[in-house]
Amino acid sequence: MERDSAPSAQIGGQESILSSNFFLDHIGEVVLTFNSDGLSWKLVESMCNEEDRLSCLGIKLVSKTETAIEISDVYAVEFIDWGLVHESVLASAGGCLMDRGSEINFCLILQMYRFTVHGVQRSKTSPSLWAPSVYTFGHNDLLTCQMWVNQISASLNMDTGRPKNLLVFVHPRSGKGNGCGTWEAVAPIFSQAKVKTKVIVTQRAGHAFDVMASMKNRELMSYDGVVAVGGDGFFNEILNGLLLSRHKAPYPPAPTDFGHSVDNDANVPVQDENESATEPSDRNEDHSPLLPGSELSGPEALIVDVYGPAGTEDNSCDTDHDPEFSFPNDQFRTTGARDPITSALHIVLGKRVCLDLAQIVRWKTTSTSKDELRVRYAASFAGYGFYGDVITESERYRWMGPKRYDYAGTKVFLRHRSYEAEVAYVDVEFEKTTPDKGLHSSRTKALWGLHKKPNRVACHAKCGVCNTNSVQMSTRLPNQTPYPQGSKWARSKGRYLSIGAAVISCRNEKAPDGLVADAHLSDGFLHLILIKDCPRAFYLWHLTHLARKGGNPLNFEFVEHHKTPAFTFTSLGKESIWNVDGELFQAHQLSAQVFRGLVSIFATGPEV
Repeated sequence: MERDSAPSAQIGGQESILSSNFFLDHIGEVVLTFNSDGLSWKLVESMCNEEDRLSCLGIKLVSKTETAIEISDVYAVEFIDWGLVHESVLASAGGCLMDRGSEINFCLILQMYRFTVHGVQRSKTSPSLWAPSVYTFGHNDLLTCQMWVNQISASLNMDTGRPKNLLVFVHPRSGKGNGCGTWEAVAPIFSQAKVKTKVIVTQRAGHAFDVMASMKNRELMSYDGVVAVGGDGFFNEILNGLLLSRHKAPYPPAPTDFGHSVDNDANVPVQDENESATEPSDRNEDHSPLLPGSELSGPEALIVDVYGPAGTEDNSCDTDHDPEFSFPNDQFRTTGARDPITSALHIVLGKRVCLDLAQIVRWKTTSTSKDELRVRYAASFAGYGFYGDVITESERYRWMGPKRYDYAGTKVFLRHRSYEAEVAYVDVEFEKTTPDKGLHSSRTKALWGLHKKPNRVACHAKCGVCNTNSVQMSTRLPNQTPYPQGSKWARSKGRYLSIGAAVISCRNEKAPDGLVADAHLSDGFLHLILIKDCPRAFYLWHLTHLARKGGNPLNFEFVEHHKTPAFTFTSLGKESIWNVDGELFQAHQLSAQVFRGLVSIFATGPEV
């Protein structure tokens, strides 16, 4: 066991930083190598004589294959001093002390100095689920262990994208009333990664919004991020608290006859202080199978983190001056994982992809009211008609718990109410829709070059669509980043069962492919879905396709699907209510636009 480290050994043609013999807990003696890619280890071929595979006891190794973990998957390393290391070996046929053909597992217990490497392990059956993995290495020499810990720690510290200091909001009633328990379950991961956390358990509805909206930018910048432990509504509350008072942007564009002049120099106002906040995570704890959920939501309590750049302010400036918090921002991140452990691992490892956000501006609350300007941001979905009616109806049955959504959804479906409205949208699709004969037949629909269903390109890790450097479609000032040549306003007017605007695919366990299977996290487009008034049986067919794997809910004559960067809405009769990321939002007239890659999420992208 007493072997010197080899600081420049060659492994697989690549120069290594360190190479030493260690005992890996519950495995046995290994040759451990550390290079720029990470750690790798290989079991020593024989416990006795390398030329003889079997010792006098008939002991041989279970495997001689090399195992490795990339440094990007390691989130902590720690020295744990003197202690026990278990060596597992397999005895097999041919030994002098065993019957031929028998196999016995042995466990040798050694005492030595140890250090532990904390990393991630992906589920073989569900790659989107991550779990912590722990590797404990032992050596008789204290200095050898300390040298390895220092070397690995130095490599981890070179990754500046990993957070070091976080502000944590915990919604105690999320996750079926176990929000605090959810945080306690993942807190050790942050501790092991040496991430400092300041935890605030919210005491009332709107508490997190108020803290985020009133916080000085200088104070916000002292954190690497803000973590929300709660449902998608709780995330939306924090997101709006951050953006409404800081994101300076023009209002969405509108046709000349929309009825409201769009002031491109206007700044986004904060939430109307006279409007009471709702209890977001209670409402969104579960979803009806008739409602589109999202990758950012689910029945489990989420850990959602919102990041701002720590330590970037100029400390030499006037202490009375509050620095500007700009968007997009490389350090501003969220996470879209439903599983709390996976989400925590995404955070501490600093995984990153970009995410579109929709800005929704209400101009009038009702047809008879005065102008009542209010702005909201949505990360996944905004829906009117059926989607708003289900949320409204479910409020009457809160005593039923999560089952109220299924009950309310069934009642709203049977009611089959439609609403008259006019929708205008920026048309950037030039191919024509050519339906086949028959109301329910399959048809080809051209959507920005994606013609047939088999050719649809779903968003995925390292997605080429989201990572392209195409013209950003999010800023609407005519003299800066105009729409593609040939874009124009188009209109749709009539009676609709529902109107939906999906920022992302809205995929969840009850809608496995989502409402829009080929929607992307960061392509600069909304997917406008207009469900025209139709017989109840036809609408049920649409909902059935939505709820099944491989369905095609948009492939019906009564469904319009428009891929657009902006749209406007005006109610023309009896009104429903908008559902914006699970929050009720009453609006007689509104406009909306998407901001491409406005925030980033701690994730690797959807696993295909």
